[in-house]
Amino acid sequence: MNKGRVEAFTDGVVAIILTIMILEFKTPETAKWEGIITQLPYFFAYVVSFLFVGVAWYNHHYMFALAIRISKKVYWVNNLWLFSMSLLPVATGWVGKFSQYSGPEYLYLFVFVFWSLSYLWLSSSIRKMPEHINTSVSKKIGRMFPFRFLASIFFPLSVGATAFGIYFYPILGITITFVGLIILSFLTPPDSDKLNK
Repeated sequence: MNKGRVEAFTDGVVAIILTIMILEFKTPETAKWEGIITQLPYFFAYVVSFLFVGVAWYNHHYMFALAIRISKKVYWVNNLWLFSMSLLPVATGWVGKFSQYSGPEYLYLFVFVFWSLSYLWLSSSIRKMPEHINTSVSKKIGRMFPFRFLASIFFPLSVGATAFGIYFYPILGITITFVGLIILSFLTPPDSDKLNK
């Protein structure tokens, strides 16, 4: 399957997701600062989700740059990954409007977990392609921090702890996500900015 076409399709969907999220940030009906201040909770949710998409796209780009080719299975798992990310604007809008309630925070956590599991499946699918088994492609993807974290016991433990924290302090959900994404943005493969494929 043409890898470039799959990458272009992915980039297009990601761009649409980002566009939908910023359109939720409404122009205030008043010229007073209160008009913007009342939208700060959504703006914070938007910042977190923008970082979410940015980190996700960077790691996705790295994996696809390493891949020799894309199979039909990888194509469909990639679509599942995109589907999970397409739920982000709804979760972002809801948590931005009702950040002090547990329901929206649990939805945001669900989307994050759904995205994480589909990303793990996508990473594994690329690694297990016949062309990639026991090659540098498989080894490099296996060394990526997101892959190692999602495949470890620490991922379900962190999800459980976050879900428990949301029950008592809902705002913890998106705050923990924010901190985790900042960490992920720094823990990139050392050669991620040197690939030329």
